[in-house]
Amino acid sequence: MKITVNVDCTPEEARAFLGLPDVKPMQEELLAEIKDRMTSGLRAMQPEEMLRVWLPANLKGFEQMYDAFLRMGSPKRE
Repeated sequence: MKITVNVDCTPEEARAFLGLPDVKPMQEELLAEIKDRMTSGLRAMQPEEMLRVWLPANLKGFEQMYDAFLRMGSPKRE
């Protein structure tokens, strides 16, 4: 026997029904703080510094990852 129950309610109604707290104000405050920190950090960095931080110093890391994927995809040799 299979029973399906469909409940049509908003996320706020479901949260209140289950007794869960409303964390939206806290999320908005934290996101605003993260946004402020990120923008202030980006303003302080020069474009060359940003590229150096975001990109690897050499492509050796990418080559190692590519080799690992190739080894995972190839059949085992016995």
